[in-house]
Amino acid sequence: MQAFGLMIGGRSVATSDHADVIDPATGAVVGRMPLASQVDLDAAVGAATAAFATWSVTSDAERKAACQAIASAIEAHADELARLLTLEQGKPLNGLGSRFEIGGALAWTRHTAELALPVEVLQDTPEGRVELQRKPIGVVGSITPWNWPVMIACWHIIPAVRTGNTVVIKPSPLTPLSTIRLVELMNTVLPPGVVNVVTGDGDIGAALAAHTGIAKVTFTGSTATGRKIMAGAADTLKRLTLELGGNDAGIVLPDADPKAIAEGLFWGAFINSGQTCAALKRLYVHDSLYDDVCRELTAYAAQIPLGNGLDERSVLGPVQNRMQFDIVSAYVEDARAKGGRVLIGGSPTAGPGNFYPLTLVADVDHGCKLVDHEQFGPALPIIRYGNVEEAIAKANDNPAGLGGSVWGRDLARARDVANRLECGSVWINRHGAVQPNAPFGGVKQSGIGVEFGAEGLKEFTTIQTVFC
Repeated sequence: MQAFGLMIGGRSVATSDHADVIDPATGAVVGRMPLASQVDLDAAVGAATAAFATWSVTSDAERKAACQAIASAIEAHADELARLLTLEQGKPLNGLGSRFEIGGALAWTRHTAELALPVEVLQDTPEGRVELQRKPIGVVGSITPWNWPVMIACWHIIPAVRTGNTVVIKPSPLTPLSTIRLVELMNTVLPPGVVNVVTGDGDIGAALAAHTGIAKVTFTGSTATGRKIMAGAADTLKRLTLELGGNDAGIVLPDADPKAIAEGLFWGAFINSGQTCAALKRLYVHDSLYDDVCRELTAYAAQIPLGNGLDERSVLGPVQNRMQFDIVSAYVEDARAKGGRVLIGGSPTAGPGNFYPLTLVADVDHGCKLVDHEQFGPALPIIRYGNVEEAIAKANDNPAGLGGSVWGRDLARARDVANRLECGSVWINRHGAVQPNAPFGGVKQSGIGVEFGAEGLKEFTTIQTVFC
């Protein structure tokens, strides 16, 4: 079984201790994660600090070319990365699985490589010229989750590198191997120390967030962990980008066509087996369409194959870890106990792997865990409503505010409802379709700052006003 190493200062660094990485489909060990020490973290931050001295003054053209070279390296090793990702994360190779994720990482890298932040002229008059320039911040600490580990690593690393920063990334201990391999590939085209990777448990992540050599932390994950990172960053007033948990609501308006929207609703909720921050997690359906939407969604879900991600016939895979599996199970049972009607799924079978069946629960409302909290798994509550004002109020009655959606044939009406949802992104007749040219981030307790596009690139810079 391969024991992976850290990547510090352009070279692989062995550790004395390792932890097993488990295939969630079989329970088998698929690799061994190096356990970094505080000494290793200090070395990684030191290597990134040394590299920043030269990388921060490289030309815009050099940074653009470097990011394009990273894209080429990802493309050349796409199959290798996809297989490693499936082994540790569980998502299927096909469909919206591992190959899709590697393709997304490639697309984001290529798009970000082409972005630029030119000098802005604020004033040019006889009284003087005023320019706004953007400068790199320093060493960026990246902490990534287990659900989309390769793509989110690129979301963090590429804009940081593109703007002249250096990086120390700490991936989730549940899915570290594909990120280690990604950083190894980056180091074949970047100067030593520009991107480094350390792995381990939550203690290393906390130490990274608090490290005095880190100038900015970018984190994707739960709101609870985001609070801890924010507290750890306070002593040094680090800049932060936090993309935190969501409990996205979707509202089906009375004029929607249940059969036409069933596929979009399903994938909005169940992409990556529901393990996506901006997945549809609460569905509000008007009383006049309620039974039809329940029937069409159930029929669509019934045809989706669930299985081992290495099997090309599988369309969705297991829940990545047992703790999340148990949360989904508990939330569904709580909904059932409170009168929820399970339309499909809800009863996992015995056997190896964390396979929780695709589950739809009707006749629930606020006051049960499946509605009030983020399930982050393959179970969707369907809530009946009588008028649109009620649906909007209930959709907004949650501390999360990442995404939301509205479904209906009258686009002007749908847009009016969408504008009243308290969330950072809102979609009409689809859900969760993020793209690299559109800023993405949360409001309320779903985060601070944005990612993607020029606005996301700015998050990795400081402003310097130059008076000439």
